[in-house]
Amino acid sequence: MNAADNQSDTFTVAHASGGDWQELTEACLLSLGKAAKGANNLGFVYVSDSLDEDLHLILKRLKEATRIHDWVGTIGYGICISNTEFFDVPAMAIMVGEVPQDSFCILPTIGPDDRDLPKEVLDWARTHNPVLGIVHADPRVPGLEKIFSRIEGQTHCFLVGGMTASRGAQDQIAGEVTDGGVSGILFGGALGAVTGLTQGCSPIGAVHNVTKGRDNIVLALDDKPAFDIFKEDIGELLARDLSKINGYVHAAIPIKGSDQADYLVRNLLGIYPEKGWVSIGERVGVGDQVMFVRRDAVTAIADLKRMVADVKRRADGPPRAAFYFSCIARGPNLFGPGSAELRTITDILGEDIPLIGFFANGEISNNRLYGYTGVLSLIL
Repeated sequence: MNAADNQSDTFTVAHASGGDWQELTEACLLSLGKAAKGANNLGFVYVSDSLDEDLHLILKRLKEATRIHDWVGTIGYGICISNTEFFDVPAMAIMVGEVPQDSFCILPTIGPDDRDLPKEVLDWARTHNPVLGIVHADPRVPGLEKIFSRIEGQTHCFLVGGMTASRGAQDQIAGEVTDGGVSGILFGGALGAVTGLTQGCSPIGAVHNVTKGRDNIVLALDDKPAFDIFKEDIGELLARDLSKINGYVHAAIPIKGSDQADYLVRNLLGIYPEKGWVSIGERVGVGDQVMFVRRDAVTAIADLKRMVADVKRRADGPPRAAFYFSCIARGPNLFGPGSAELRTITDILGEDIPLIGFFANGEISNNRLYGYTGVLSLIL
């Protein structure tokens, strides 16, 4: 087990790994030291999914020890802090801080049937102009992007975060343990925030127009059989042995109107050479656009460096705290061992910036659900 802490003027981070929920919680509290008993009024907690059944007990102990009522967090296949990633081990990271009480608002679970946000959230949003929402979503719930749009539409708040990633319970924390929708926290405009997104894939061909499609099956691209276009883009070597594309080649949906050449990565669900079809993890129709991309660690690291440097530049000074939400297919699964992804961020952002986050089952930025991406947000 180990524990370490990092702090800024308003936030302190602690982490621990290699024990049960009680050992990890007490190690984090010990690492926080005076910060655990200070004037802090806001806390974040992320745990690996081996602790998925213990979230209620963890939250109860944190509230007792810190006297902080407002906690936000969830479960991930892995968790991240400055410089370090934890995968496939019991691990916990917590961040506590002191901010004006009216500068944030806990967002309780918003489900598919909730047409309007709670009155207290709407009243707060009208007077505090939220600029950033850190949210977590239950992957079992259909129509998550509609919920994101509803939250943004009613609060005018930019959302970042990720879907809970657990082989067991899919719980979140938003003041209390919850599930079944989207929950988290909204930050008012008085604090300020900057965000950035980095892709884990790179394009391997042109953007194509869907000229015939049905549900999630692309029948024709640019008036040619979709499989023919696919073969041209991936190249002769891969086309001769399609087994090599598994987990390496994906489809991507360009985001219309984006000035950042942004796109949503989706898995290939099936290849049908005899019919000329390609099936992808997104519904498509005539007029949509599709391109093909590959998972590329070298390009992904370069894009990560670009994104972090850009976010740091736009922050124009040291932030109070940083949040990072990465795909479970990134981290050691893309960049290898040694916490390369988090070390890259820390090298650029600075080791003294408290950072916390988790490896998600899908990443949230704006009102969209991404895959294979990393989302970085700074509180100013």
